[in-house]
Amino acid sequence: MSSLWAEIMAVLPSRLEDLRLEFNQVVDESLVFLLRQTVELLYGGQDVAKCLQLSQTIIDFSWEKLNIGTWREVDKEWRRVYSHGCLLKAVCLCKEETAVREAIKTCDMGLLMGAAILDNILIRLIKVLQSHVSAGKRPLEDATSLQEVSRKKPKVALPLIQEIRTGTAVPRVWCPSLEHFRAQYLIPQKPVILEGIVDQWPAVKDRKWSVDYIRYIAGYRTVPVELGSRYTDAEWSQTLMTVGEFIDKYILDQVEHGPMGYLAQHQLFDQIPELRQDIYIPDYCCLGDGDEDEITINAWFGPMGTVSPLHQDPQHNFLTQVVGRKYIRLYSPTQTAKLHPHPTQLLHNTSQVDVENPDLENFPEFGSADFEECTLNPGEVLFIPVKYWHYVRSLDISFSVSFWWS
Repeated sequence: MSSLWAEIMAVLPSRLEDLRLEFNQVVDESLVFLLRQTVELLYGGQDVAKCLQLSQTIIDFSWEKLNIGTWREVDKEWRRVYSHGCLLKAVCLCKEETAVREAIKTCDMGLLMGAAILDNILIRLIKVLQSHVSAGKRPLEDATSLQEVSRKKPKVALPLIQEIRTGTAVPRVWCPSLEHFRAQYLIPQKPVILEGIVDQWPAVKDRKWSVDYIRYIAGYRTVPVELGSRYTDAEWSQTLMTVGEFIDKYILDQVEHGPMGYLAQHQLFDQIPELRQDIYIPDYCCLGDGDEDEITINAWFGPMGTVSPLHQDPQHNFLTQVVGRKYIRLYSPTQTAKLHPHPTQLLHNTSQVDVENPDLENFPEFGSADFEECTLNPGEVLFIPVKYWHYVRSLDISFSVSFWWS
């Protein structure tokens, strides 16, 4: 028995019944039977090829269920079935050590599209798999930082961004107390840049997030990538690729002509706990109504020139800049009528106006809308109150972390 196979089997529950293959009536009984048959083949050490075939059938069937209707309408039980199918396929793939990368991808698909099962067994399985394959050399102390890569890249054409205008700059404050932040910014719903509050993050303090480090930690991990300048464009789309492929194609070898790639609004730190260890939830989130596990942490990683169109979110946001700089313009909810939100339900939280090239003939009120603006630098945190409109453009290769909280 190979060392990998022994480690994999040690991750799985020792008893069949501990796999918890009970589902509600929404899941066809025939599929549950197929799941049990696949598990018995796996635990019995019989015919791994047959086990692999059955697990793929489970994945294909549940995938169809995941893609009928809207995501909100998908019953969580089908997401559990999908995750179980991915688990079984990944384990079967590990019988051949040459298929470890495919097993990692299969686990990631379960994490991206399925539901957490068996105490996050897919994350624990990936940890074992990654110890048998490396996406790159262990990063050196002097590894090339993302800032250095950005400086070496030819500058792409950006719309003109004026110097921050007098009277429009977002205020800045150094490490305010919880009570000061609550009284001066949270209650009155005023944006502010918080300085000094993430200086102890390993990702900030040690400038840890180099190209080599991210590739080493996450190079073989599959993630969703947005293709196109902004999500409101007709040609915008999404695709799945590994972090290593994303770095090679859109960070290191960014082309001037062709779609831009952006790893945007993705819960990367739930998927890859090793990166989660490099950041901490800001203390100010304790002023919210929810628990810590209700805070949504998203990653935003992309080349210079990525844009988030003018939009608003239903929760407060601490937008934290780790690498590179971003230009951000903010509008109070009181200015909503002048910002011309899209009339459709799908884009009702997004303005029709291109902030840096506004069509004032069709949207004349936009020119008189009051706003604040800033350049957010590495190690700075922007508090964006709930429903505050904000437009974001990266000025360098950029890695940001957002904390959405209520």
